[in-house]
Amino acid sequence: MSEEPMYDVLVVGAGPTGLACAIAAQNAGLKTVLVDKGCLTNSLFHYPANMTFFTTPELLEIGNMPFSSPNQKPTRMEALEYYRKVSEHYRMDVRQYENVDSVTGSDGNFSVHVTDRFGRRKTHTTRKLIVSTGYYDLPNYLGITGEELSKVKHYYDEPHPYFGQDVLVIGGKNSAAIAALEMYRHGARVTMVHRGAELHRHIKYWIKPDIENRIKNGEIVAHFNTTVSQITEDGVTLLTPGGPLTIPNQFVFALTGYHPDFGFLESLGVRLDMENARCPVCDPATLESNVPGLYLAGVIVAGERTNEVFIENGRFHGAVIAADLANKLRNASVEAPEAPQHTYAAE
Repeated sequence: MSEEPMYDVLVVGAGPTGLACAIAAQNAGLKTVLVDKGCLTNSLFHYPANMTFFTTPELLEIGNMPFSSPNQKPTRMEALEYYRKVSEHYRMDVRQYENVDSVTGSDGNFSVHVTDRFGRRKTHTTRKLIVSTGYYDLPNYLGITGEELSKVKHYYDEPHPYFGQDVLVIGGKNSAAIAALEMYRHGARVTMVHRGAELHRHIKYWIKPDIENRIKNGEIVAHFNTTVSQITEDGVTLLTPGGPLTIPNQFVFALTGYHPDFGFLESLGVRLDMENARCPVCDPATLESNVPGLYLAGVIVAGERTNEVFIENGRFHGAVIAADLANKLRNASVEAPEAPQHTYAAE
């Protein structure tokens, strides 16, 4: 096990929000490092290959660097290129493919124990810790028979492999609608299942009429007020309002959402407010958790309400945290912006 010099700030998670935190801390004169179990912006990398953001480029900007795009809504590939360039510009110290196993120590002297992809262990030491691990790595499982089959997927990538196949899409939000439309247009026979009475009202306005018309025309079969009770190698059984229904199937996309790693947060000593969507306890003015010296950033501050924090507002967490870090470490001073308006679990 090797040890390195102590950092002022270590950021767990090298996504857009984690990068924004590291840049703000570095700009405040703090020696900063990022650690991620995958690649830079790992979650974005695993988004669907042809994904287009629902927002405009300037709302994805971090580090006061412009995000130039010829498109009103940038693509996944453009975003990956942008965040790579930002990381290069600021010469960020990013330790990719290092999984955080545990954290020991306390404020002023944390030890972050990691394992790389070859099983080698090392320890980083840091005075302060920022956790910005997102939520995309942990899908909400259905808990039904057959979910463990290799044909069941919780992430959608691209449509080509499903040409000529019977595909079931579980879910009624944007990701489910987009996957269903793409696979239908690339030759898959698509069925959608949603436990609600209709598609979710928050489906984007340019997607909703398209998916509704495909369903109306019978080009995509949809079952509402319906759940999946069993998945087998060659079929799926649905519990419909009219009773059980078994249909042929080769692939299932369970696009039922994702959640933060609450177990990891609790292992760090962070308390969760079980009466407030499992929001972790933190100071809304500084985003410091109930664990002194440990800060939270990005979607994890909203607990189970993962639809409240996105890149567009999570990117501002870095400056809020850096202002408090600079004050406490007395290395530099930065102006603290107004804290984003979220609901946090207070002490």
